[in-house]
Amino acid sequence: MEDLLAARSQMALSLGFHIIFACIGMVMPFFMATSHYKYLKTGDIQQKNLTKAWSKGVAIFFVTGAVSGTMLSFELGLLWPEFMKHAGPIFGMPFSLEGTAFFIEAIALGFFLYGWDRFNKWFHWFTGVVVGISGLASGILVVAANAWMNSPAGFDYVDGKYINIDPIAAMFNDAWFTQSLHMTLAAFAATGFAVAGIHALMLLKNQNKQFHWKAFKIAIVYGAVAALLQPISGDLSAKDIAERQPAKLAAMEAHFETSKRAPLLIGGLPDEKTKEVNYAIEIPGALSFLAHGDFDAEVIGLDQIPEENHPPVLVTHIAFQIMVGLGMILVALSLLFFFSNWKKKQWQTKRWYLWLYVLATPLGFIALEAGWTVTEVGRQPWIINGFMKTKDAVTPMPGIFYSFLIFTAVYVSLSVIVTFLLYRQIKMVPETYTNDEDKPQDALIPN
Repeated sequence: MEDLLAARSQMALSLGFHIIFACIGMVMPFFMATSHYKYLKTGDIQQKNLTKAWSKGVAIFFVTGAVSGTMLSFELGLLWPEFMKHAGPIFGMPFSLEGTAFFIEAIALGFFLYGWDRFNKWFHWFTGVVVGISGLASGILVVAANAWMNSPAGFDYVDGKYINIDPIAAMFNDAWFTQSLHMTLAAFAATGFAVAGIHALMLLKNQNKQFHWKAFKIAIVYGAVAALLQPISGDLSAKDIAERQPAKLAAMEAHFETSKRAPLLIGGLPDEKTKEVNYAIEIPGALSFLAHGDFDAEVIGLDQIPEENHPPVLVTHIAFQIMVGLGMILVALSLLFFFSNWKKKQWQTKRWYLWLYVLATPLGFIALEAGWTVTEVGRQPWIINGFMKTKDAVTPMPGIFYSFLIFTAVYVSLSVIVTFLLYRQIKMVPETYTNDEDKPQDALIPN
């Protein structure tokens, strides 16, 4: 394996693992704060138990996210020294602010975990909210740095030098809002459905049904709302990409030839040699509308872009199709939940209903990984879009392949440990009731 491929593989592996830890770590505190609020308002002991159980999960993901994020920080400098030499002074501000948000999150989490029966109850609840807000801020700041790579701003490029640096303009580049919005909604949808799926499985196993139903409902509401908002965010992102990164949009849709009334492709396998897409379903004019809000608008194809600057079309297109397809499944399940909660509560007692959400447990994170693949692979061959190519940023140090193997072992070990810890936490859920009415009944769903 050549060094460039090894470096890219190591970065992809690191990001692929970290993004899961980070997204759960920044979303779960909001679930925790919601159940805590319900406990404070109603005195429901099951909500207190749920808050404590989720807080332990938040702590686990905070630690693993911190470890994997620290490794990523080192990798940026070790694997891409030329990139950091020029980019570091420009987009360093969001990274430094992310560090501040991380410290606030750590302090607030410590207060929350050890503040039971020590602080004023509403101050204690507020510290949990701060954990969520600071974690969310950390995620947005990191995404703003990534958005800068897609939409460089805040500097002048003269004679191969980056001068007149404006870190504020770099942080609030043209891509930061749409990319941060899309990523935040994806994190809530993925985590919401994953958590809901785990608790749905516990309901199917008839384990502490009152507890797991309350947990399921909180998680699925967050996940469903985010999933229903995501298509709107996707539309904003598509229009933004069409303007700033036409090559990425063309690769996403395997759009080889510039045309008006361009069709939107559903599925299909692009052939980069023949410039054709096989087995795709075409929706005439839909790509033009998606990109420019006009069914007759012209959409730039890969024929207008130098071939050496083409992204890998097959990988980008398939990843985009996976992201959109799974996103639509989550939208359908979101509508099913809200409809059943409104008109068909009896459905929620059925095993088939819960099995749908159990099977959906990994779908949000698969879509999340596919979306990041689109973002990163679709930008290639650039590491700084339009200014620096990835091959020019990689370290000259030999032996990156061995580093890749070591990091792979570390991340696999982290995943195994986290899975074991979470499994133990789920199995240790207390069977605590305030009165006989709170005990599990024969039905899968108590109310």
